[in-house]
Amino acid sequence: MKVLGKLSVGCLFAISAISLLALPQFAASPNRLMQGMDQSAQAVDEPTPAFHAHAPQGGLPPTMAASLFSDTQTANAYAIASRIKKVLYQQPCYCHCDRSQGHGSLLDCYVSRHATGCDICQKENFYAYEQTHKSRTPAQIREGIMRGEWEKVDAAKYAKSLLAIPNAEAR
Repeated sequence: MKVLGKLSVGCLFAISAISLLALPQFAASPNRLMQGMDQSAQAVDEPTPAFHAHAPQGGLPPTMAASLFSDTQTANAYAIASRIKKVLYQQPCYCHCDRSQGHGSLLDCYVSRHATGCDICQKENFYAYEQTHKSRTPAQIREGIMRGEWEKVDAAKYAKSLLAIPNAEAR
């Protein structure tokens, strides 16, 4: 009888172990399960993060000073943000800090330290800066951000040396 009990427990243990080994295959990441699906359609279904559709009526809060940051790319990001605040006020931020931190637009990332550790915030900022210098309107820049064009920005070029950012604030 003891042998039968030990055999039953052993079988149960073996079945449990095999089940646990098989489980990760079925719980794989959704990317594997969604092969062949149009990934851009997923992004379209996702709600657009918070932004302001029009230029601000009053003043805007100051961004954090670029001089506070020793990392060149981060310092450049904050210096740029301080010059294009009105444009950033009208842009969504696809790191979804509107959900996690209550931000109302991309500008809020630069009023706080949030953008110091966020590549998305920085690339969107650099994209907005580059497009502003191509005379794009904030609405046109927003459309590009929503299409994901900010992902193509080479942020490394902003990490090389401190930029001489012109003093004129854009739009």
